[in-house]
Amino acid sequence: MYVVRPVEAGDIAALETLAAVTMPGVHTLPKTRDKIEQAVERSIASFAAQVDIPSEESYLFVLESPAERRIVGTAAIFATAGSNGTYFSFRNDVIQQVSRDLNICHNVHALTLCSELTAYSQLSSFYIDEALQSRPEAALLSRSRLLFAVQQPQRFGDRFFVPLAGVTDEKGGSPFWDALGRKFFKMDFLDAERVIGGARNRTLIVELMPHYPVYVPLLPGDAQAAMGQIHPSGELAFNLLTAEGFEADEYIDIFDGGPILQAHKHALRTFTSSQTLRVRTADGQQPEGATVNYAIANSAAPAFRAVTLACPELEGCEAVALTPEVQDILRVADGDSVTCVRI
Repeated sequence: MYVVRPVEAGDIAALETLAAVTMPGVHTLPKTRDKIEQAVERSIASFAAQVDIPSEESYLFVLESPAERRIVGTAAIFATAGSNGTYFSFRNDVIQQVSRDLNICHNVHALTLCSELTAYSQLSSFYIDEALQSRPEAALLSRSRLLFAVQQPQRFGDRFFVPLAGVTDEKGGSPFWDALGRKFFKMDFLDAERVIGGARNRTLIVELMPHYPVYVPLLPGDAQAAMGQIHPSGELAFNLLTAEGFEADEYIDIFDGGPILQAHKHALRTFTSSQTLRVRTADGQQPEGATVNYAIANSAAPAFRAVTLACPELEGCEAVALTPEVQDILRVADGDSVTCVRI
């Protein structure tokens, strides 16, 4: 069995190993030990903080095999994306152009630099070991962030978004960046990622990115084709997020043109379908009939835990049966409350 829990100081070496095997410019895991340590420290402080209004908190979760004490995945959520600045993206717009003299009217696809995602809560840093990508633990890891938000709504905004990595070649080059960003920043895509970072909120963007709409038909064909397309490594995350209720097409990333998925919390299944149930100790017998997979989470913020459970449909139930082993992993006891959502 695997468990999702908040990151701990003892996980730094394992995170460093995970970061070493992820592709540069694709996954948003911190790449250096110093940045990993900073992310871990910030997360620990955020989980421990008493929060009334979302601000600069960030919460980093890990997927662990308790039996082996092995970290096999990560996922994060930021309380507000632009808490220390402004989060920039390109908005897909349609500009109508009309000539009455020529009797011509047509629409032009344009990209407009905007900061509308600032103050949304941002999901980030999703990575899971390849051996687990087809198992329920992948959905558990992705959804645990939202389960935590369901339990702690005061820590997050009402809207969420997720930037996904765009199309890059085997060397990390981006056709979208080469056609647009390179013209203004005079550097390669990976260099820009390293200099400016994943936050998309630095002063350099305000100083250098075009402030007027970019007419898409003027971009090269390969750049147009890359817009809104995801890197192959992001297909799992995309499928999980769209099944959750996130939608694409309105915004794209200003660097690689990757899709930015967004949604109001009331459009997300975890918010609309989760239920709070009482724990009762299972009698040791295997459940009869068909079973479905659920994500089950305890309700202790600093000691948050979530696991998958195959059980009969819980709709309309008042309690969920958990074995002593699962109760120990979740750190709950008979009569405690847990949050459950079908995955």
